[in-house]
Amino acid sequence: MKPAGEFELIAQLCKGLQFSRRVIVGPGDDCAVIASARAPLLLTIDSMVEEVHFDLKWLGAPVLGARALAVNLSDIAAMGGMPHTCVVNLGVRSDLPGDLPRRIYVGLKRAARAAGVDIVGGNVTSSRQLTITIALLGDAGPVILRRDAARVGDAIYVTGTLGDAALGWRILAGQMRATTSAGRFLTARYRAPVARLGAGLKLAALKRRAAAIDISDGLLQDLGHILERSETGAVVQLDALPLSPAYRAVAKDHLDFALTGGEDYELLFCLPPDLTDAQLSRHLGVAVRRIGEIRPRREGLNLRGADGRLVRPSHRGGWDQLLSQTATS
Repeated sequence: MKPAGEFELIAQLCKGLQFSRRVIVGPGDDCAVIASARAPLLLTIDSMVEEVHFDLKWLGAPVLGARALAVNLSDIAAMGGMPHTCVVNLGVRSDLPGDLPRRIYVGLKRAARAAGVDIVGGNVTSSRQLTITIALLGDAGPVILRRDAARVGDAIYVTGTLGDAALGWRILAGQMRATTSAGRFLTARYRAPVARLGAGLKLAALKRRAAAIDISDGLLQDLGHILERSETGAVVQLDALPLSPAYRAVAKDHLDFALTGGEDYELLFCLPPDLTDAQLSRHLGVAVRRIGEIRPRREGLNLRGADGRLVRPSHRGGWDQLLSQTATS
């Protein structure tokens, strides 16, 4: 049998699940949403596995600990919530330096304090590969940002810049070369992603219908999740993609890394198009760029070049936990 990809397997595993009335949002979004007396609770879990998501040669132990929390924080940000509590599972292989778990926790605890998150427990187990799994709880904001809320006519926006982490990964892997300054910026974007918690909270505070997701698996793949859940299509304007000077210095005019690279952990969101980029940037406290429009489902996902022509992407690329290459390949 052909091996199932990550999202196909998730769909198979979740088929037939039944939920009580306290489940507001189940599988299929960045977080589950659970009814609670004070405010709905957001719940997410993510793992980082050695030789799949990271190589210890690339990441110091404290950086690894902080990164493991950041990828979970980004899920809470994408729902417009505020994180508060987590538990951690650490899988440790026998030949690791004895102080490495402690040093991982140095970075993890520092990141948790900065985000206002309490580490309230967890588990340690023996493993063939170093693994860090974090389950994170948060409170929902005034509006829960969901993937199924996009509507035809909405504008598509992203925060920050795209493709930097993908280039940083390739520089660390020796697949690409960069000047010292560009290389430092791009590898930092891979090593130390910043969850857009403030922007997510402020987006929820607008109290408007908005669809959102964090860009963890690549712009086209993650936009595809919004389109699938919202039953819509989209057009992405290629010359509107926000690219950093470092990206342009290394990749020139090649846009594949920005479209399919992943691990930027920026926010991708859809709103009615009555706010300018400048207004949203001021409100969210981070650079925001409009990159496209939500269209009817029958039109699918298309890319528009500077000449105005529409092109259907040959693939959506992006990261798949079960089919993509490992971090050390």
